[in-house]
Amino acid sequence: MTRIDAKFATLRDQGKKGFVAYIMAGDPDYDTALEVMKGLPGAGVDVIELGLPFTDPMADGPTIQLAGQRALESGMTLERTLQMVRDFRETDAETPVVLMGYYNPIYSRGVDTFLADAKEAGIDGLIVVDLPPEEDEELCLPAQAAGLNFIRLATPTTDDARLPKVLQNTSGFVYYVSITGITGAAAAEAADVAPEVARIKAKTDLPVIVGFGIRSPETAESIAGVADGCVVGSAIVSEIAAGKPVAEVLDFVAGLAGGAHRA
Repeated sequence: MTRIDAKFATLRDQGKKGFVAYIMAGDPDYDTALEVMKGLPGAGVDVIELGLPFTDPMADGPTIQLAGQRALESGMTLERTLQMVRDFRETDAETPVVLMGYYNPIYSRGVDTFLADAKEAGIDGLIVVDLPPEEDEELCLPAQAAGLNFIRLATPTTDDARLPKVLQNTSGFVYYVSITGITGAAAAEAADVAPEVARIKAKTDLPVIVGFGIRSPETAESIAGVADGCVVGSAIVSEIAAGKPVAEVLDFVAGLAGGAHRA
């Protein structure tokens, strides 16, 4: 059982919904990003989704693209991202960390080397958006064998014929993308999300966590209310991009987490 599995089992036993927060590793710089990361659990975050900066983030909207550019310009690399997780683990051995990124940096490092390093650093799961289920032997299956969850995205265009393939080797949780398009593009609506979550839950026992388009405590509450929890990324990254003090960023996160936990 990974930290992710344990966290969602605890939430289920408590009758609570989960709150996942996304930040970009190294945005706007290493020290600030690490300070934010260390403060997330105290702000009510159940799972941290840590972005791996990449030059061509095709699934991300302008907010997260710019965060990646800032991180890269500040000298962030895959190795420094792993070091950030190691530094986080010095004071937090419990909060699950999911690394979200693209396959190119992992491929460049070598899958076996990367998985060993990720496990050693304290990463619990991976979201790699440009590897479809047809490529599971490339990274998904080796990751699971190494004890890491491999989290897959389902979207409004994942029809009933495609869904079993998406779920086949997914573990940890299913990330349901509430809108078509890129991150930060539109607002999520619980009425649209609810039937889709129900459709996915009819095919899997995994928690279904909904992301994209959540920017307020009220939306976090409404979306978490029809799922097992929610993810917020662009709205948090926008606070960091605005240069707000870490304490203010964490206050904003705490409001969102409170909304999800009220659901």
